[in-house]
Amino acid sequence: MRLSRRLILKSAGALPLLAGGLPLLGLQARAQTAPAAVPPILFVHGNGDHAALWITTLWRMESNGVPRERMRAINFTDPLARTDDKVEQPNRSSTEDQRRELGEAVKELQRRTGAARIALVGNSRGGYSIRNYIRNGGGADVSHAVLCGVPNHGIYDWDDGINNEFNGRGPFLRGLNEGDSEATPGTAFLTLRSDGNDKYAQPDGRFVGKPGTPTGVTSDGPALKGATNLALGALDHREVAFHPRAFREIYKSIAGAEPSRIEIVPEAEVRLSGLVTGTPGGVVTNRPVSGATVEIYRVSPETGERIGGPVHSSQTGADGRWGPAQVEATWFLEIVLTSAGSPTTHFYRSPFPRSSEIAHLRAARPLGPADAGAGAVVLMSRPRGYFGLPRDVVLIDGKEPGDVKSGVPTDSVTILRLPAAELGRPVVTIFNTERIVARAWPASENRIAVAELTY
Repeated sequence: MRLSRRLILKSAGALPLLAGGLPLLGLQARAQTAPAAVPPILFVHGNGDHAALWITTLWRMESNGVPRERMRAINFTDPLARTDDKVEQPNRSSTEDQRRELGEAVKELQRRTGAARIALVGNSRGGYSIRNYIRNGGGADVSHAVLCGVPNHGIYDWDDGINNEFNGRGPFLRGLNEGDSEATPGTAFLTLRSDGNDKYAQPDGRFVGKPGTPTGVTSDGPALKGATNLALGALDHREVAFHPRAFREIYKSIAGAEPSRIEIVPEAEVRLSGLVTGTPGGVVTNRPVSGATVEIYRVSPETGERIGGPVHSSQTGADGRWGPAQVEATWFLEIVLTSAGSPTTHFYRSPFPRSSEIAHLRAARPLGPADAGAGAVVLMSRPRGYFGLPRDVVLIDGKEPGDVKSGVPTDSVTILRLPAAELGRPVVTIFNTERIVARAWPASENRIAVAELTY
């Protein structure tokens, strides 16, 4: 049988996640030297997200010799799109807001590195701001544009909601897509998409609230005329940006060569810091929260119990920054975020193999009516992808979660509620090869535990 490139890419989607490898071996490894032609890279997150989603990609870039100081991940102030792009909404952004803020970040990275042109890599809505910036005067600044899971022809094509930026029939996307080429000449464009597993590139409207209604888009929606377009098998909407398979294509497109490694090379000393952000009026933002307390504990990988006292404690100022905290690349961590008006959130994390200044924190959602009567609430969260059943192994407290839908991966959070009699006990969460043990904290004290997956 002849193996086509499409078949190879499709099969690759089933590969297990590659994390840091064996920590002790990784500590002896050395990051490679990147090709001299690699330009500075600016990573652009999607709707409602923040820069921290790019942590693993940045680590892989560093492990291939790309200097940390030549990369940046933008944090849009108001990451959520407006319902109508032309009508202001509190703590939401227009396409023009995003274009302007991205342009400022481009100029800052150029100034910092002295480079005339940089590469832009975006996931989902982040690709809109990239295309908008390049098409409307910024093309001379951008050598490469990698668009990952970007709904370039909309998530639907309807007369309803015509001014929503995600409407393929609306003026925003029509403007970006007009002409013989949808990729602005002078910049090398690559699009990465799923082969049918992207919930925002589906022919049926069930993922946008209208089941049974044709959306007018297909799984090929993220592809662009005039670009290099690749389908990465069964990867989902976020994985086409953050999965190791996506990293290979991102790196190869920008560097002009294959990466020397996919695994993350651990550092001997790991320093973490980040931004605490809030949800004013229930809207997720990247606006800083002052007066928040961040404590970090080393915990047992088997029980989630704390090993000694806090290894770090700090309070945010007006800029919302916490840290830096020094940890080891093999430590499992509990990060406790306490901020006014939000639940005290106990984040349980796999080891951080490398340093990061974008270990951003946002408190868990408020306890609601569905949590009434629960002694403890434990969330299992996957920010860099969705849970796919039966594609993935997904277990919380020894069971496959009942609130994760099968088929096209749609859910990135699953919830476990425990009776008061089970307070304080460990809760094992497993996603494929990543395993995190959280502890059940009392909901009566307005506390939530979150097992936050890294991969």
